[in-house]
Amino acid sequence: MGVLKALVQFYPRNHHIPFDILCGTSAGAINATSIATHAACFHLGVRKLDWVWRHFTTDKVYQSSLTGVGKHLLNMAVKGLQHDKVSTDAPSLLDNQPLRDLLNQLIDFKRIDRNIHLGALTAISVDASCYNNSKSYSFFQASHQIENWQRARRYGIKTLLNTDHLMASSAIPMVFPSIKLNGRYFGDGSVHQLSPLSSPIHLGASKLFIINLDSPHKTNDKELQHHPKTATIAGHLLDTIFSDTLNSDLERLQRVNKTLNLITQADRNKLNLKKIETLVIKPSEDLSAIAARYYDEMPMAIRHLLKLIGNNRQSDSSIVSYLLFEKAYTSALIDLGYHDAMSQIDSIKNFFEITK
Repeated sequence: MGVLKALVQFYPRNHHIPFDILCGTSAGAINATSIATHAACFHLGVRKLDWVWRHFTTDKVYQSSLTGVGKHLLNMAVKGLQHDKVSTDAPSLLDNQPLRDLLNQLIDFKRIDRNIHLGALTAISVDASCYNNSKSYSFFQASHQIENWQRARRYGIKTLLNTDHLMASSAIPMVFPSIKLNGRYFGDGSVHQLSPLSSPIHLGASKLFIINLDSPHKTNDKELQHHPKTATIAGHLLDTIFSDTLNSDLERLQRVNKTLNLITQADRNKLNLKKIETLVIKPSEDLSAIAARYYDEMPMAIRHLLKLIGNNRQSDSSIVSYLLFEKAYTSALIDLGYHDAMSQIDSIKNFFEITK
């Protein structure tokens, strides 16, 4: 969000978004869709999204009170003892019905089609992982020229996006319930996402502006005085799901670009390959460390829940960063994104061909 705040200041107030194609996964899917609904006015879209994130609370994402969490866990325990034909609700650690209510209130999906017809947007895609076949699906809404596509373990499905697609894309495994779409069950789009850059490329992108949440500090070795606790392992697994595939895909793309530089344009055409320019913005601080500073902002029920798996204020685990949605933390992330974007502002202006 902070990166968009840095970028929008270089455009006139009534200017459309500078992206023809928007793609997002998990929370990024929600941000991308929100911006897509305001594609005709970049400033308005960023301003509204900024306001939402700066006034955020955890109870807007999932039931976080002691009563709400306890009731949900008890309900899940009872249903777990029932036969599958009797219990049809998706099992989950937390109840994210508040997020569904928020999305229904904030996002006018009809505006996406309107913006596509106006020419302010070419396409938007939202990725989700299918539990039925362990494949990655890119649900996209686009101009009529763009059709469905299929690759190994990846599908592109043209559709009219709605709240269910966003709920599926952001359904962290085991934490939030799976979502049923077209007779199949889906979860967070980062799972099984072997090639996250394929969606924008299939939709026609020739340049990729990538907001990557992976911190470079996570590559450093850490001193562990004891065996990692359950919370540390859970955070490690979530980090792997949410970041490693993007980094690997970027490396593959860079290798392809280097190879294309060595061959003629005619040979490139024969191979049906094109050079893709990229610009990646990464956080300069570890998001887990930032989340740890705001640990006490987390609802008491969630802190108690995390203690059961060995997490506390001093724990070296990133799991808190996936469950914390209080405005002090989200505002800190926005400010960090803005700072990191401004530190690369010359590269950003060159990428978007901004002259002023």
